[in-house]
Amino acid sequence: MRACPTWSADVAWRITEGITFWIKSENETSCRSGEEAFEVHVSPEQLMVKSGGSGVINCSTNCTHPSKGGLETSLDTIVLQKDQQWISFMIFNVSQNSSMRCYFWCSGKLGSKRLNIGVFYLPKQVLLKLQPTRVAVGSPFTIECRVPSVAPLEGLTVTLLRSNEVLHSQTFEGTALSPQEAMVTYSAEAQLEDSSHNFSCQAKMDLRSHGVKVVDSVSDSQALEVFEPVQDNWMVIIVVLSVLLFLVTSVLLCFVFGQQGNHRRRGIHEVQAAWMRLRGTHPAQPA
Repeated sequence: MRACPTWSADVAWRITEGITFWIKSENETSCRSGEEAFEVHVSPEQLMVKSGGSGVINCSTNCTHPSKGGLETSLDTIVLQKDQQWISFMIFNVSQNSSMRCYFWCSGKLGSKRLNIGVFYLPKQVLLKLQPTRVAVGSPFTIECRVPSVAPLEGLTVTLLRSNEVLHSQTFEGTALSPQEAMVTYSAEAQLEDSSHNFSCQAKMDLRSHGVKVVDSVSDSQALEVFEPVQDNWMVIIVVLSVLLFLVTSVLLCFVFGQQGNHRRRGIHEVQAAWMRLRGTHPAQPA
């Protein structure tokens, strides 16, 4: 069995990890010397923290009288509580994924346990878009929902709603902790009753498996304007009525102008007849 290093704490802390530490199993690190052994534990084993947020880490050991213990990290920390075999820390201003190590010294030997911290990004913005916003009954339209800068996609569910009715729901997969954009599109045929409903999009992040409560965010609601198209037979009726109206108007105009012409010709004939009668009653005098 490999013996533990017995350097002092100040010296051993400068030695590379390959010399000072070795892994007993995936879940724990222990240091052995002869029959003596001690283990270091950390809780939680993986911590998820909101971007810019804080978290609590508990370090413990089964060493009866550890001489020293602590948390190796570049983050801001404070000690919340401390006892002989455990220490509780709070870390602040976590802005990126990182790792840290709980450690204890026991009988001149060093044991540690590594902890990975993942930063998650909540769905702060949920953007809804209807294309088009005005559509005829029976015509297709598309609902698009975008959730920018969210991570991880694991546990994210995006739901499209018509008032309180679920139109479509999609759950994403992916454990990448870098911020990404999630997008959902859904197409449907417009119904007349759609005009009386508002459309919205809900993004729900469920990270309870990582000790984070469920968080959801909803987009601004939007309305869809739906209209009934004019039927073809009505178009024919309108065209026919327009033609008939034009013909009737034309006939009336011809009649009016014809009557006015007749009145003029009748007036001229009457004047000529009166003139002839006047000449008949007053014959011309001989020269």
